[in-house]
Amino acid sequence: MTYEAIGMEVTIALTVVKTLLLIVGGIITYFAYKAYRRTRQRPLGYLAAGFGIVTLGLVLAGLLYELLSVPLAVGILIESLLSLVGFVVIAFSLYAH
Repeated sequence: MTYEAIGMEVTIALTVVKTLLLIVGGIITYFAYKAYRRTRQRPLGYLAAGFGIVTLGLVLAGLLYELLSVPLAVGILIESLLSLVGFVVIAFSLYAH
């Protein structure tokens, strides 16, 4: 198998995994937001926002790289920062009363 063929397989696998992450993250965000709307409890709103930020971060690096020709390392840095912010918001939602 050539290097190019392996690279293409990895690209396809990465696209599939990122798409599934977007779908599952979107579903989790939707249900957390739906729970917030039903109960109006602020921690659930933070939880929904945190999952939304993490989900956005998970798909943003590839989108920036593919669509805007941003260097991959910059895209990964932005992805990591958004994931960090999202996890901080999720942690805060679990701490908030």
